[in-house]
Amino acid sequence: MNQRFDTILKSGTVVNQDGEGIRDIGIANGRIAEIGGLGNASAAEVIDCKGLHILPGVIDTQVHFREPGQTHKEDLETGSRSAVMGGVTAVFEMPNTDPLTVTEPTFTDKIKRGRHRMHCDFAFFIGGTRENVRDLPELERAPGCAGVKVFIGSSTGALLVEDDAEDEYRLNERKPLRIDGDPRSHPVWRDETAALMATQRLINLARETGKRIHVLHISTRQEIEFLREHKDVASCEATPHHLTMAAPECYERLGTRAQMNPPVRSADHRDGIWRGIEQGIVDVLGSDHAPHTLEEKAKTYPASPSGMTGVQTLVPLMLDHVNAGRLSLARFIDLSSAGPARLFNIACKGRIAAGYDADFTVVDLKRSETITNQWVASRAGWTPYDGMRVTGWPVGTFVRGKRVMWQSEVVTPSTGEPVQFLETLKA
Repeated sequence: MNQRFDTILKSGTVVNQDGEGIRDIGIANGRIAEIGGLGNASAAEVIDCKGLHILPGVIDTQVHFREPGQTHKEDLETGSRSAVMGGVTAVFEMPNTDPLTVTEPTFTDKIKRGRHRMHCDFAFFIGGTRENVRDLPELERAPGCAGVKVFIGSSTGALLVEDDAEDEYRLNERKPLRIDGDPRSHPVWRDETAALMATQRLINLARETGKRIHVLHISTRQEIEFLREHKDVASCEATPHHLTMAAPECYERLGTRAQMNPPVRSADHRDGIWRGIEQGIVDVLGSDHAPHTLEEKAKTYPASPSGMTGVQTLVPLMLDHVNAGRLSLARFIDLSSAGPARLFNIACKGRIAAGYDADFTVVDLKRSETITNQWVASRAGWTPYDGMRVTGWPVGTFVRGKRVMWQSEVVTPSTGEPVQFLETLKA
């Protein structure tokens, strides 16, 4: 019988739970319908993927797209455009917007703004505050809610929970260590002890309450060493910038463009996070895409804001690390698709399997390209990796069977939908 599909991806090297192999993928109604040799099948569209690797769609579980309130930096459309240009098929966006995403109306408004305007699928975090703590059990079950985010550093105003800070008291004590005009003092002020104290406090809270905790943007080797003893309650995330950059070189070269919270630190901390990757302690990657305009970033430190673009460069940076032998392609998939699906109980995403959403990140592992500001689709219009040569490049982004990006062009109108979670399918 001649099988008929909407789309066939032909002769690509498919990388999934049973390894790598040259296979065809048949797509029907936005789902993966068949994997294998489909030489006798037909489709409305057949896409030649010979020489390319087809990965499960990359899920970036930490982005800040600035809408509503700061859309001169980014919005849901431009941020998601940047995501699919970089091979990312779904994003989890943070609640530090204006107004803050801490109530049912503000959350529902974000879902409405994102649906069929964002180019990739999406979920939003609810921000935890002292005021909404009684409402959180209901709010976190809203369709499209990825979880509750509590900010523990000095950058988020009303979302800050000082009793559980990075470590907020220590940061206030150490403010005199900031040197005007010298961003190299940023990791001196926000030192590794402040980060470790915050993580330790979070773990203690998790144990006291019997709840799981997910620690974002690990920036120190001490946190990795601590977390390896607490994997029963804690998962954690690493970012490409903490795996790629090191102080003081990044501050000397980039100035405030390298300024992030938590800071990029010395090479021994970068090496410690890589050890966390190697040992399986790190569960997921997140870009912590947090754009500001170049005019804002040009302010004199410490008046300059912390944050940089990152969603579009996550895949090429990590593929470059794969090619350099720092991690395997299988481990990259574990961190960027299978890991998020496992951690957040995502329905029908995170692996290439029949019945799952046809979300794919199609890459050319051998292609060498230079990352440039001109390539970046973020409204901010810049990347700290401008001029960096990488090997491994995103060629195509498929979201629920639609070819959204191909060869650095967005080719399909935005049809982003909320990500579904197994725990709230009936919500």
